[in-house]
Amino acid sequence: MGSLTEENYIKSIYALSQATGEVFVSELARKLEVKLPTVNSMIKKLASKKIVAYAPYQGIKLTEKGKREALGIIRKHRLAELFLVKVMGLGWEEVHDIAEQLEHVNSTRFYARIDELLNYPGFDPHGEPIPDSNGKMQLQKRTSLSDLDEGEAATITAVANDEKTFLDHLNAKSLQIGDRISILKKELFDGSITLQLKSKKEVMLTHQVAERILVDTLNSK
Repeated sequence: MGSLTEENYIKSIYALSQATGEVFVSELARKLEVKLPTVNSMIKKLASKKIVAYAPYQGIKLTEKGKREALGIIRKHRLAELFLVKVMGLGWEEVHDIAEQLEHVNSTRFYARIDELLNYPGFDPHGEPIPDSNGKMQLQKRTSLSDLDEGEAATITAVANDEKTFLDHLNAKSLQIGDRISILKKELFDGSITLQLKSKKEVMLTHQVAERILVDTLNSK
């Protein structure tokens, strides 16, 4: 495994490739908040290590070796987040930054033990799949809450935003992974949704919030 900086580049390239397919130096520079010459220098270094494939004016792609390294970093990050929530008792809204530091711990045994202690979990506290030691991830059918219609029911399986402000907002609305909800009303004008929780409590969400909540749909009411 490379340096902390190299690992951040590898993880960022993987994340961007999942979102857009191709990754370009300019968008990588924006994501990492560094200057283009700095990115170019690192990409050349990673290419020399066979971690990325890159040609001038073309997209950056992770090699198979690069993908394995990226999934290894993601595995450590997501296991760390779950450990912090399940064992340390921290909130799902406060673990991301700590896990960003822990993901650079270079100890296979350390993370194998965490995996074992957590009984080999499939998903992190935000519903993202945790790669196993071979880089395999469980697939989960997901639909944006904003795509549901009135009368439909669903279980919250993940969030598409793990920023603290967003998760604090969901906490204030009493929404968590695993909650079963049903759509009572959907406004045609702005897409806002009124939910009913299992507790019968009613919650209103804006379209902006609803589209960032991922669900597994159940049978309609």
